Amino acid sequence: MLIGELAKRTGTSERLLRYYERAGLLRPERQPNGYRTYDETAPAAVLRIRALLAAGLPTRIIRQVLPCTNAESAVLPCPGILDALHTQLRTLDLRSAEINAARDVLQQIITTAEAATAFAASRAPATGAP
Repeated sequence: MLIGELAKRTGTSERLLRYYERAGLLRPERQPNGYRTYDETAPAAVLRIRALLAAGLPTRIIRQVLPCTNAESAVLPCPGILDALHTQLRTLDLRSAEINAARDVLQQIITTAEAATAFAASRAPATGAP
């Protein structure tokens, strides 16, 4: 199938499919005219790539993991894969903790600003006709 058909079948843009190719995640065949052709396993591969990206994996790790996945996107035992996945999980945990800390600071700033606004409003002179 051509890139347009793969894009349609997976809901992925042609531009993104070309990116996956440049990143070494997809390997289409090339026709003499330069057109990319994909086999019938390509739609499932694209969906696995998208699922792994959604899980927070960078393309360098996805390149390692893809050969170790089956049709159901389960990761099979391959050398080094679990170490790479555990490292990525620790990275995500760290980022999550940093985001939560930033959220807490922002919530405190909002709470303080709302309290100051309410205080200022309560001290403002009343307006209106007698």
